[in-house]
This record gives sequence, structure tokens and C-alpha cells, in this order.
Amino acid sequence: MRGKQTVRGMFQSMTVICAVAAVIYFFVPHDENADPIQPVDYSVELTTAQRAAPYPIVAPEGLAEGWRPTSVSYNRAENDAWHLGYLTPEREYVAVEQSTAPADKYIAQVSHGAKDTGKTQQVAGRAWQRWEGEKYDALVLREPGVTTVVTGTAPFGQLGEMAAALKATQPKG
Repeated sequence: MRGKQTVRGMFQSMTVICAVAAVIYFFVPHDENADPIQPVDYSVELTTAQRAAPYPIVAPEGLAEGWRPTSVSYNRAENDAWHLGYLTPEREYVAVEQSTAPADKYIAQVSHGAKDTGKTQQVAGRAWQRWEGEKYDALVLREPGVTTVVTGTAPFGQLGEMAAALKATQPKG
């Protein structure tokens, strides 16, 4: 007799739980068309990185409407690595990567194995190296003490657009 009560109680509990879940699902507003990717505010991380890094940290200024920042990090312990990820208006990924790490290894890492094509692309009066890969392409600028990589799934035109928008700014305050 006791076993029948346990099974019956379990079914009653499950019925109540399912009813509550259905009420929540149908009466709590939700937008299935909402974009799940929300832009991030990277101002605090940018200021922190600018104060801590031994090189001028860059971030874009004046990008066209529709570019959205999606990720940011600065890791002093990992060769002062600065990362800023964006989605283009066409939803392609573009990342700005900077580091004091040995250049060739670092470029291969952040570009997911892209290779130097031996070609350059002029961006804002500077020659950036073009790297191509199966997953990401990249524009690379090597300077004393820092390597800057603009990489992602976007075409070279948009990588160049990001590279042209990069400015080294001083921290506020």
C-alpha cells in the first residue's frame, strides 16, 4: 500500500511543477526575436589596461554604426595581453589583440593558425602584414615592444576598417 502512495504523490508533485512551469512560460514576457548578444562597456578595462601596460593600448574610435563590442580582457601575467572583440554590422567577428609576447607565436595563436602571405595592406598610412587562415584572417602591425593584430572572420576590408579606427589614448584621471 505504501508504494502506491509514493508513486501517486510523485505524479501529483510532477503535475503541480509542470503547471507552475507552464504558467511561468506563457505569462512571463519574453522576446524570441531579441538579439542574445549584448554589447559590453569596456571603458573600465581600457583605462586599467592603459595604466598597466608597458605599451600604448589601442581601441577603436569612430567606427560606423552597427559595430558592437562583445568581449574585453587584459592579462598582465600573459605578456600584457589586451583583447577587444567586436561584431561587425554583418555579424562577422573582429578582434583587436595586443601583446609583448614573441610575435610569430602570438600571431599564430590569436589568429587561430593564420599564415603570413608576404603581402601588406596600407591602413591609415601604415603597412600592415596580411595573414590568411582557414578560420581567421589577420592584419598584423609589429612595433618595438608590442605586436598588434586585428583578426577575425570578417573580410580584409573590415579588418582594415577596424585597424584604421584604432587610436592609442591616455587613461582619464
